[in-house]
Amino acid sequence: MSAVTDERPKAPAPKVPGRWAAPPRPVWEEKPNPAGLASKGIVLAIACFAVLFPLWIVVVTSLSSKQTISEAGGLVVIPREITFIAYQELLSGGQVTRATIVSLGVTLVGTVFSMTVSILSAYGLSRIGSVGHRWFLMILLATMFFGAGLIPTYLLVQSLGLTDTYLALILPSAISVFNILVLRAFFMGISPELTDSARIDGAGDWRILWQIVMPLSRAVIAVITLFYAVGYWSAWFNASIYLSDQDMMPLQNVMIQLVQKQEPPVGMGQAIKTGQLSALAVQMAVMVLALLPVAFLSPFVQKHFKKGMLTGAVKG
Repeated sequence: MSAVTDERPKAPAPKVPGRWAAPPRPVWEEKPNPAGLASKGIVLAIACFAVLFPLWIVVVTSLSSKQTISEAGGLVVIPREITFIAYQELLSGGQVTRATIVSLGVTLVGTVFSMTVSILSAYGLSRIGSVGHRWFLMILLATMFFGAGLIPTYLLVQSLGLTDTYLALILPSAISVFNILVLRAFFMGISPELTDSARIDGAGDWRILWQIVMPLSRAVIAVITLFYAVGYWSAWFNASIYLSDQDMMPLQNVMIQLVQKQEPPVGMGQAIKTGQLSALAVQMAVMVLALLPVAFLSPFVQKHFKKGMLTGAVKG
């Protein structure tokens, strides 16, 4: 008598990943399908359009003649007659030229001063065994959450005799604790074997900082430099509080005066009254001048953002 056999199909044994098999990836790391790629492209195109279209309008309007602006009823979208008369008038030696020089000088001097103090502070705080390391770090962190306010700050600047001076545009906002912490985290991520071997060879802290730490930290230094430069170039609040002389105003304050109060810069009122120049073209031209340095420097520092900011924020 033959034995009864179970002829039901058996479930296949689970596959065990081999030694070199790739581990399973999350869903969001899988290669997107064609619909996903198309949707990403559409979203990126819309985002780029939303950013570039207003800039296009500003640039085209600044290069348009008064007749073209009048026919368009204001802002110009499609260029017809290109003219540089607005930029020629702005850079002919009037108030805007002087304000541009002031902004360039404050940005250059302020960025150098801020970077010097920030790098020295970050290097000192990155040395765990330095004197008062923990107390200085706690004091800096406290300033991120607690501030004296506008009135005590103004009284301090006034008591130091900094009102109506260019130092009032630099010193009150010279240091960013966040930037110092980012630099400190990056410095702490540098291999201690490098600094220890240099110290054994007789190098001091200044030489270690200049020849070892700073060359290895070019990425984060470039990013922080851009942050400080953009902050000084775009600053307008300190000038509106601490300066009363119109000849000392930076470019941003002149732009605010031009856009909000609808007042032409000094030396350009006659050109607008005679019909040679449109006031709207002047406003747009001043905006372009204010945007040019940031737009010019950002592509050169863009490659350092990932390495500088992410690495500096994670390490340490």
